Amino acid sequence: MPLKKKKKTRQKKEVSGIAKIVSSAYSNYRKNKEQNKIKEIKLQKLEEKNSIIKEKKELKIWEERLNKESNKIKLIDEELRIKEKEIKVEEEKLRIESERLTKKDEELVLMTKELREKEKQLKIKDEEQNRKDIDLKAREEEQKQKELKEQRRKNRELKLLKEEEDKQKELEFLKIKEWEEKFDRDQKLREQEEIRREQRLIQKEMEKRAKFDDLENNSNNPVSGLEKFDVDKSKKN
Repeated sequence: MPLKKKKKTRQKKEVSGIAKIVSSAYSNYRKNKEQNKIKEIKLQKLEEKNSIIKEKKELKIWEERLNKESNKIKLIDEELRIKEKEIKVEEEKLRIESERLTKKDEELVLMTKELREKEKQLKIKDEEQNRKDIDLKAREEEQKQKELKEQRRKNRELKLLKEEEDKQKELEFLKIKEWEEKFDRDQKLREQEEIRREQRLIQKEMEKRAKFDDLENNSNNPVSGLEKFDVDKSKKN
């Protein structure tokens, strides 16, 4: 901003300096002309007769020069006016741009303040979230420790239950084994008893058949039957 102001001031000073130089040159020129005119008049008085024509020619030449210089000065004045207008236009542009930049700077300052405020709020939120995370982590760790402790207790209980179940199973297995062994023994005894019973029945059946055969034989041979009867009687005696 200070550089732009210095630039404007320098441009104004340059324009003012040019105007002063032109004005001073024109003033000096007019002074010199007047002095030359005075000299010419003096010379004309001295050589009035011989230099009238020459003086007229010179005057004409000087008039032409003056017209040319006047035109040059007019052109310079016109250029200066145009330059001043351009400078004014440029100054107006610079003023508008300066206002725009000033407004932009103000907006940037406001945005910077808002960003800083948001950063502060975000920092506060981050700190609060970090505290919550730490607290949550501590709670999770505490809960994890509780769960581990509870799991260990359950594992111990399950181990004891399993050991008890294993003992019960072992006892039941032993009981079953004893029962099976007893059952096998009883079964073998029953089978042996059944075999003996069947053998007795067979023996009895064979004896019955033998007696029946004897009776049939005796009924077919009475003498033999009597002899046998006698023999039986003698045995009895």
